Amino acid sequence: MEPLRLFALPADDPNEPEYVFVALSNGEWHGSQLDPDSRATPAAALAAVADAAQETVMELLWQAWPLCPEHGLGMHPETDAEDQVSWWCAGARSRSGSAHVHRAVGELAAVSTPLPPARP
Repeated sequence: MEPLRLFALPADDPNEPEYVFVALSNGEWHGSQLDPDSRATPAAALAAVADAAQETVMELLWQAWPLCPEHGLGMHPETDAEDQVSWWCAGARSRSGSAHVHRAVGELAAVSTPLPPARP
């Protein structure tokens, strides 16, 4: 996937939230309002942007994104106790295992490899 572009549009009314827009390289874009709590910390802002990017790809391309290369499942941004925002996969790494962190938000491009196509 080509890099996504991010831009923000301030609200006309100071009591309304900003909109965050994420654009694909072909110029298609999608936006959503920022959660008012996203201004609380840099981690909250990063999680809101990651969520907007994920929503954009899924809305415009009708596919889950990003996918865990280990499980083929869609991942979601989560913030841990140290305010690190990462892409989490619900797939277990062992029988008794639970969800796992795949990569920090912003680090997918450095390590992503596409999954092979599904077999019919």
